[in-house]
Amino acid sequence: MSILTIIISILLPPLGVAMAKGIGKDFVINVILTLLGWLPGVIHAFYVNSRG
Repeated sequence: MSILTIIISILLPPLGVAMAKGIGKDFVINVILTLLGWLPGVIHAFYVNSRG
């Protein structure tokens, strides 16, 4: 994971997921989690980006 991906995943979690996996089910899940709270979105973004 690059430093740019880490920064984007912290600031805009859905964008970090979209960069890694594209617009799909992971992106939709992350948008919902981010709307429920910023921290769940960030955690999910790091999880998606770390599993490659």
